This record gives sequence, C-alpha cells and structure tokens, in this order.
Amino acid sequence: MDIDLLAKMVKEVVMDHDVVTLPGVGSFVAEWVPSTFADRGYTILPPYRKLYFSPKQGDDTLLAQLYARSNDISQADATRILIDFLSEMKEVLKVKKTIIFPGLGRLRATMENHFFFVADEDLDIYPAGFGLQPLSLKTHEETQEEVAQAVASLATLLQKEPEPEPEPVIEPEPEPETAPEPAPEPVPEPEAEPASEPAPEPEPVVEPELKPEKEKKKKKTAWSTFWTIILVLVVLVLLAAIALVVAGQFAPEWIDSLLYTPEEYEFLHNQ
Repeated sequence: MDIDLLAKMVKEVVMDHDVVTLPGVGSFVAEWVPSTFADRGYTILPPYRKLYFSPKQGDDTLLAQLYARSNDISQADATRILIDFLSEMKEVLKVKKTIIFPGLGRLRATMENHFFFVADEDLDIYPAGFGLQPLSLKTHEETQEEVAQAVASLATLLQKEPEPEPEPVIEPEPEPETAPEPAPEPVPEPEAEPASEPAPEPEPVVEPELKPEKEKKKKKTAWSTFWTIILVLVVLVLLAAIALVVAGQFAPEWIDSLLYTPEEYEFLHNQ
C-alpha cells in the first residue's frame, strides 16, 4: 500500500459515507454545506460537501473492507496491512509536518503534532450537485453618472412645494329644536268687571350663537401642523435612502458591515 492508493480509497468511500476512519490516526469527515452568498451578497453559491480531518476515530471498517475486496484477501489481513501503513505514515507526518493525498489535499501537523486537513480547491465529493453553477444577482451596475442624475432628480422633487391640501369643511351644528309654546289658558272674565286682563306675550326665541372665529383658526392651525410634520418625515426618509445609495457605491464594505453579522461578513469577504 502507498499514499496514492490510500487517497483513492478514501475518496471512493467518502462519496457514499460521511465518516472514513484511519485506524490509529483519526477520521476524514464530509460535511454538507447549504447555499451561501458571496461577492458582497450578489452571488449565490450552490450547496456542496467539504472534507476535513478529525482526531476522533470512528468504529467503521470501510477502508479495510474496500482493500480486502480489491485485493481478494481477508478483512483481518486487510486491517493489519492498513494499520501498519497508517502507523508509519503518522510518524512521517510528525517529522515532515505535511503529507499530500493526491486528489484530496494535504494532511498537516502543527508544532504540537495536532493534525488538520487542507482540501484541494477543486475537490468535488458531492455527486448530487453535478452541474450546479453559482447564480449571479447582478442585473445592472449603475455608474457614478447615473447615481448623480438620480440624486439630482430626487433633489428637484424635494424642492417642489407640495400642493395645499383642501381645508376640511366644517358643517354648522344643527340648531336645537325649540319646544312649542304652551297655549295660554283662557282667563275667565269676572261678571262684575267690564274688561278682561290681556293675555301674556310669548317669550322671544333665543337663537344659538355661531362658533366664534377663534375656534376655526385653531382647527386650521392644527391641520397645517399635522401636514407639515408628515412632509418633514417624508423628506428625512428620502434623504436617508439617497445617503444609503451613495454609500453603497463608494463604501460597500461599510454597508456590508451593517447588513451582516461579523461571522457572515468575514465569510463573504473570504470567498
């Protein structure tokens, strides 16, 4: 057995399994990664599987089974051959600090002899993702002249005075209905007196006074203040939108730092 054969066996097994154990050394682990954003959020990368190394050892015998079938030997003999080769490879790795697995990547060791794996950039261990390509969300990249024209047009719209809102029509309050005057009771005429007392005159109806002019002015002032506040809020929102558009052209990294968490920001800029 040599390192080329071991690399081919690991790649063949990892296509169908998530963990491949190297007895006495550790395990190769394949992890599924969902779709992610790149290029400052303008590109969607397809899902894939990444391969890394773990010092933990599993209890599988996948490599020994594959080697036994390929060489028509017993699994016990295959396990012995595999353990002897991996033990020697581990000692070499501690001295040279790097062992290349052709078609997979590099298994490396730190100064404290902690092992880690660096996969090849073109490593593909996700057959289900064959044919998937990154999707770009860029449709049209605005130039500085187009941005300047858009800002100028927005400024022109803001300078135009808004049309005055029609004043609300205040309907006069209906006058209260007056109760009918009671008919005067007839005064009996005394027999001895030649003339009767005159009937009492009806009391004049007092019409309700109209609302004073001050109340109308107060209502007009309240409406004017309300619409002024609405207009100021709209102007502030438009100015904020303009500022974000300009900042997105000249300081996109700052905009990304606001839109993403530090982990997402670091991941996006490392792609």
